[in-house]
Amino acid sequence: MNHVPKRTLIAVAAVALFTAGCAKKKVAAAPPPPPAPAAATAPAASSRPAPPPAAVASSRPAAPAQASPYPDAKTRARIDQLLAKIEDAYFDYDKASLRPDAMKALQADSTELRDILKDYPDYKLTIEGHCDERGSAEYNVALGDRRAGAAKDYLVQVGIPSTQLDVISYGKEKPVCQDHDEACWQRNRRIHIVAMARNQ
Repeated sequence: MNHVPKRTLIAVAAVALFTAGCAKKKVAAAPPPPPAPAAATAPAASSRPAPPPAAVASSRPAAPAQASPYPDAKTRARIDQLLAKIEDAYFDYDKASLRPDAMKALQADSTELRDILKDYPDYKLTIEGHCDERGSAEYNVALGDRRAGAAKDYLVQVGIPSTQLDVISYGKEKPVCQDHDEACWQRNRRIHIVAMARNQ
């Protein structure tokens, strides 16, 4: 009874081998293991909605604002105040050289004016040259030009760029006084500084 026939043992061994072979095939056919934790977090990060384009743009550092070549209304008002305080510089008869009182007039507040203008390289001042009524129109235009040029040279020495100072001569065409005496003529022999027109 304890003796198992040899044929039976062979049959049992064959069944065992067959079963083991099937088990290996089943393991190979099983689905692959889940991805590693690092790989699993990647989809979660990408599942967040992308920020709108405006948010992306706002997260970048803002580009420096382009400085305006022309002063704003407040600065222009200050320039006008300074020019009003710089009195007209006056000249002797038939002369274009600056007198001490003319230099003092030009010096008043010209340092602050220089400091403002350096920030606005396209903004300009115009120096007008004027004469009294005596002499021809052509002569007085040339004399007024020399007077305006003398004032420009002085302001350039103060530090105002030459490119921001224009000169023009009106000769005797724009008198501030119409009397025919020396007191009136003295008032007309002058330079006057004006700022760039507001519509520019």
